[in-house]
Amino acid sequence: MKQKIQSMGRALSGMVMPNIGAFIAWGLLTAIFLYPNGWFPNEAISKIQPYILNFLLPILIAGQGGKMVGGTRGRVMGSIAILGCIAADYVQYQAALNEVAVQTAMVEAGMLSEVTATASTTPMLMAAMIMGPFAGWIIKMFDKLMEGHMPAGFEMLINNFSVGIFGMILAIIGYFAIGPFMSFILTILAGGVDILVNAKLLPAIAVFLEPAKVLFLNNAINHGVFTPLGAQEVQDAGQSIMYMLETNPGPGLGVLIAYWVFSQDKAAKDSAPGAIIIHFFGGIHEIYFPYVLANPLVIIGPIVGNFCAIFWFMIMGAGLIGPASPGSIVSFLIMSPKGGIWISIVGVVIAAGISFLISSPIIKMSKGKSLEEATAQKDAMKAESKGAVASSVKKNSGDVSKIIFACDAGMGSSAMGATKFAKRLKNDRPDITVKNSAIDSIPQDADIVVCQSTLADRASKKTPAGSQLVQLENFLGDPALDDLYNQLTSEKTKKEVKKMDNSKEKTGKNTRTKLLKEGIKLGQKAEGKDEAIQASGELLKELGCVDDQYIAAMHDREKEVSTYLGMGIAIPHGTSEAKKHVKNSGIVFMQYPEGVSFGDEKAYLIFGIAGVGDDHLNLLAKISERLEDEELVEKLKSTKDVDFVLKTFN
Repeated sequence: MKQKIQSMGRALSGMVMPNIGAFIAWGLLTAIFLYPNGWFPNEAISKIQPYILNFLLPILIAGQGGKMVGGTRGRVMGSIAILGCIAADYVQYQAALNEVAVQTAMVEAGMLSEVTATASTTPMLMAAMIMGPFAGWIIKMFDKLMEGHMPAGFEMLINNFSVGIFGMILAIIGYFAIGPFMSFILTILAGGVDILVNAKLLPAIAVFLEPAKVLFLNNAINHGVFTPLGAQEVQDAGQSIMYMLETNPGPGLGVLIAYWVFSQDKAAKDSAPGAIIIHFFGGIHEIYFPYVLANPLVIIGPIVGNFCAIFWFMIMGAGLIGPASPGSIVSFLIMSPKGGIWISIVGVVIAAGISFLISSPIIKMSKGKSLEEATAQKDAMKAESKGAVASSVKKNSGDVSKIIFACDAGMGSSAMGATKFAKRLKNDRPDITVKNSAIDSIPQDADIVVCQSTLADRASKKTPAGSQLVQLENFLGDPALDDLYNQLTSEKTKKEVKKMDNSKEKTGKNTRTKLLKEGIKLGQKAEGKDEAIQASGELLKELGCVDDQYIAAMHDREKEVSTYLGMGIAIPHGTSEAKKHVKNSGIVFMQYPEGVSFGDEKAYLIFGIAGVGDDHLNLLAKISERLEDEELVEKLKSTKDVDFVLKTFN
């Protein structure tokens, strides 16, 4: 259940966070120029902010959601689809305005005692979080259906009309169904919040919110519920308490001050002042999570502190005009309405003070874990929240001795990823062996298995019991690799680590495979990735490395999971079953100056691979090393000198 909530949180956060600057622009316009309650009210300028809220923000969120699922075409689809929902709300709003006008005229004519009708828009933010990914999924399924069946010369026609037609259909569905339904849902949720406020129960949300923050479950709540509800409240009332629930820096500040004053752990005591600055002024709340994880009872302090702060905000009728992102004291005060800054300051002080008073005796009387152990736990939990799912999180990085990078065939993308990560770990953890493997041949002594997310289901069945499974999108620059690196190096191993000579393990035994001059083709052109993969396979065949069955297996491998690595580089190769069709190990280099589309990305350098055993790994290691030089990579994308390429990789 936690993983499902985290997954939903990642999706919602992925749609909102890239567009948070637009939310801030809307909040600042509201705070500064709102007529007549802004800091510097301006009736003309204040008319801009409703268009940002009702049009720009939903379109940005839906577009981002579509892009996350369906790439660039999904972004366009999501943007079209959400307009149907926006139009439905706008028509309803116009009808309500007409009703207000009619009742006003009747009151003036003495036919009615008062105007009871109201008119307000419903920001379609929740609808955007549904329509965007759904639109992206629709176009992704269509593209998958058309793969290999696109008539030559009709690609642009079909691609453009498919987005237009499906986008139109989804916009119509949004107008008649999704828009009205989401307006109803938002009304129900807003009514629920009103009930909590009127019953003085809203502070109780701190009991769930503070532990959720420490467990990285807050994104689903914050971006999925608080953001749209807050936007609706700002539209209706000019401010919203929903923006104050999670972003208040006071609860975490109290914990950090308590550690600074009373902690018996020297590392925690010495690091607390720096953490206070980063948390309070930088708004990076996760920096205090390890301090709570080191002594879980400390969570009582932030819970009670935020409970009391929310109660204070509620009785004072407080709220923020826009989202305080990040949750620093600076953002918190900037988004406070005119005349409300002192209320916000008092709320932060209340949360920090109570959190400090409750946390202090707990920290003083109990030892708990060391900060280093808690930080390692936090890093593992963060990796899990971002998609690096662990079957068993290791408490001590010293327990890890072997990491396996796994892909389908175990000789292309995984080899490149293993080589690069091994080099990164070399100085910090020379005791760890990093190797690559086919998914079906994962060694049973592997402590951590790293694979692409599209292969996670298969990998989980082959991962040894008690080992950690890390998912990522690509092997060259994925954030999950940073999280894994931090997990392995964030604490010093308690036992003395002996340096091991792993050069033979990491480079392979045989060094006879080289890039040949005949295997280098520059200035190539291809209509798509299928043609480029076919060309690299044909060149391998021409060099006597493979037969036709292996070339077919290269296409099969690409259909299962992309061989695009990132940085404009792809390494197409056959499936693990196709190794029997490899006659001799070999690697070919294909340069495409105009690029070849691999899904949403373009590959400019393509390395076709065929390997008998581990013969090709030494060259892959050298390729990985060269690719760290960005200037060299850019030169390789445009060079016309075959000898330069040959010299680079041999």
